[in-house]
Amino acid sequence: MRWFTWSRVNDKLRIAVLSPAWFAVPPTGYGGIELVVSLLTDGLVDAGHEVTLFASGDSLTKATLAYVFEKAPSELIGRSVPEVRHALACYERADEFDVINDHSGIPAAALGGLVDTPVVHTVHGPLDTYEAQNAYSAIAEVAPGVGLISISENQRRPMPDLPWIANVPNAIDLSLYPCKPHPGEYLLFLGRFSPDKGAHRAIAVAMELGLPLKLAGKNREQKERQYFAEFVEPHLGHGGIEYLGEVSHGEKVELLQDARATLFPIEWEEPFGLVMVESMACGTPVIATRHGAVPEVIEHGRGGIVVDNYRQMAEALEQADELDPMECRRYVEERFAPERMVGDYEAAYRLALRD
Repeated sequence: MRWFTWSRVNDKLRIAVLSPAWFAVPPTGYGGIELVVSLLTDGLVDAGHEVTLFASGDSLTKATLAYVFEKAPSELIGRSVPEVRHALACYERADEFDVINDHSGIPAAALGGLVDTPVVHTVHGPLDTYEAQNAYSAIAEVAPGVGLISISENQRRPMPDLPWIANVPNAIDLSLYPCKPHPGEYLLFLGRFSPDKGAHRAIAVAMELGLPLKLAGKNREQKERQYFAEFVEPHLGHGGIEYLGEVSHGEKVELLQDARATLFPIEWEEPFGLVMVESMACGTPVIATRHGAVPEVIEHGRGGIVVDNYRQMAEALEQADELDPMECRRYVEERFAPERMVGDYEAAYRLALRD
C-alpha cells in the first residue's frame, strides 16, 4: 500500500478534474455530465481548493482551465484518439496535483494506472453491458490504484466487487431551477432520442391521455437520428406532439416549469437521471418507470410517481396532479443540493489519499 502526503493549507487540496472533451463545461445544450462537473468544480474552488479543470477551451469555470481543444469537438464524439489526447494532457501533469478526479470515461480510467498521483474515476454510465463489464474488470486488474465512485447504488449492482470508494449522487445548482408552482397543460419529455430513453413511449402515453406533448433533447448521432425518424417524426404535428430540438438551459427550465408532468419512461439501467431532479426542483412531478436508479432519485408520492410499466403512466397522472409542487422542491433541496455533493467528493478524495 502506498501512502501519500499532499500540500495543504487548512486541509485544502490540489485537485485536477478531468471532464469529457466533447461538450463545453457547463454545456450550452445537452450534457448531463458536464453540468455535474461544472457544479462540482466551482464548488471545490468555493471550498478553497486549488482546482484545475481539464475540459474544452470554450468552457467557463472558476477553476484554472486547461485544454487540448479550443472548442469542444462534438463532431468527433466516440473517437478514441481525441479522448486519449485529452486524458494524457491531464496525466502528463499528474505530479502537480494531490488527486485527480476523472469524469471522462473508460480510456482515462485505464490510463490512470500510469501515474503515482491517486486517481478516482466517477462512473457515469451503466455497467449492465458486456463491454462495460469487461472494460472495468480489466481496469481493476491493470490499474488497481484507481478508485471508483458510483452515482447510484443500483449502478453498482452488476459489479459490486469493483474497487468502489464512494457513492456520490449527482446534484444541481438550485438557483438555476426556480420553482414555479402552477398547473401546466402539457406533458414533457427531455432526453436523448434512443429506445432506452423511450420518447416513443412518452408519445404513446400522451396519445392515450389526449394531451399535448413537448419533446426536447439530443438528436445528433446516426443511431439517434434513425430512431427519431422511425419512431418520433411520424407523430409530430398530430395531437399537439411537438419536437423543440436541443434546447438551451433557459428554454429547458421554462419547459419544466410550465409542464403538467415530466415523463421518464425508461427501459434500461439508468445510472442516475438528472432530468428527474431538474423537473422536481422546478415543482413539476415526474412519472417514471421503475428501472435503474429511478427509485433512488424519486421518493414515490413526494417528488413523483414511480410505476412498474410505462402502460401505467397514463393512469398515474391523476396521482401526480395531487403532489404539492413546493414539496417536490423541498425534496430536491434535501437530497440533491450541491453542498452535499461537493462534501461527498471531498471525503472520497481524502479516502483515496489514505489508501
